[in-house]
Amino acid sequence: MTETTAPEAVETSERRGPVRRAFAWWFGVALWKRILGALVLGAAVGLLWGEGATAIGWIGTLFVRLIRMLVVPLVFLTIASGVAALADPKRLGSIGVKTLAMYIFTTALAVTTGLIVATLIAPGLGASFAGAIPKAMGTPPDTAQMFMEIIPDNPIGAMAEGKTLAVIFFAILVGAGVIAAGKGAEPVRQFLNAGSEVMLKIVGFVMETAPFGVFALIAVVMGTTGPSSFLAVLKLGLCVVIGSAIVTLLIHGLIVVRLMAWLPPLPFFRGIADAIMVGFSTSSSSATLPVAIRVAERNLGVSPPIASTVLPLGATIGMDGAAMYVAMLTLFSAQAFGIDLSWADYLVIAATTTIVAMGVAPVPSGSLFVLAAVLHAIGITPEQTAIVVGFILPFDRILDMTRTVPNVTSDLAIATAVARWEGELDVAVYKSADDV
Repeated sequence: MTETTAPEAVETSERRGPVRRAFAWWFGVALWKRILGALVLGAAVGLLWGEGATAIGWIGTLFVRLIRMLVVPLVFLTIASGVAALADPKRLGSIGVKTLAMYIFTTALAVTTGLIVATLIAPGLGASFAGAIPKAMGTPPDTAQMFMEIIPDNPIGAMAEGKTLAVIFFAILVGAGVIAAGKGAEPVRQFLNAGSEVMLKIVGFVMETAPFGVFALIAVVMGTTGPSSFLAVLKLGLCVVIGSAIVTLLIHGLIVVRLMAWLPPLPFFRGIADAIMVGFSTSSSSATLPVAIRVAERNLGVSPPIASTVLPLGATIGMDGAAMYVAMLTLFSAQAFGIDLSWADYLVIAATTTIVAMGVAPVPSGSLFVLAAVLHAIGITPEQTAIVVGFILPFDRILDMTRTVPNVTSDLAIATAVARWEGELDVAVYKSADDV
């Protein structure tokens, strides 16, 4: 019996060999390389297929839903477990102050970058709004109400509605309660830590579907908008690309990572490639959060307590790309409508944009919802604002993909810097990102 079954087993093994070899090759390629390849292939397919690419749009939608499914439970469990792991409430205050200060600092630099680039390139000069359909984006968010809603009436309801700031606040309280309860809360601490580990494993599973999701998302974007339609806002697009490169490479890579965290920038950018690709394809900082936490801990050596407190907060208020874009759109609008701006107007734009950018929803085209507040500050009417939004909206997805990248790199650069200052960064793991 053994002699007859052995050849059959060998034959079965040989028959499965190519499949297994294919899987081994696929999973042997670094994930960021697979995602990059899918992005390039998706762009090519979208250009060739055109509107027909919408037929595979459901694949991208499923990927985004998988990522979004993880955001609330991941935020709650990682923050609560991270705070509980700090053991000392004073450290939480130290981390919080440094994090907020860094986000304000980088946002202000991003706004300044947007103003300088838009002033030099002048994308609004000669812009024609002929054929633009006015599109009102609703009233600007009430900053006071936004801060009021940080404290939820119902924490479970806030989780169900995806109110990230409210979930962060409640998670911090739960973590602080675990610290205060001491040894009696050790089972809760272990539960939160185990739950966080489970969620990060699930993120790893979902990320294996990223190449397929990115392929579909990019194919649909290129098939429905394409580079030809982008010509209408070519100068503005050039501003966004240049500005995003400056913010990402100079502000986050050179100033934050190199000069403030005393670390080489190259391992940083290699280590966060997965998060950059997902942010670019989904146009959402919130959707990128699970991936950002994963790469921060695994590739950059950021400790879980730092990653779980800094990154969720950053996904909500760390909007460097959005701040830069709103500043550019403001100058674009002023130039298009022939409004001369004084130095005082520039200061008003800078201050207003820095403040309202922290209220930008971490979703596609979220920047346009706060644009009215900044334009109103320099005398542009709601009717004119609606015309600008109607002109930009058809092309905004491609611009949004580009400006989401500095949103993502901002969060990870600040998490890296804070971890370095707090002694919570494994430098050996960080430098090994060169091999990722």
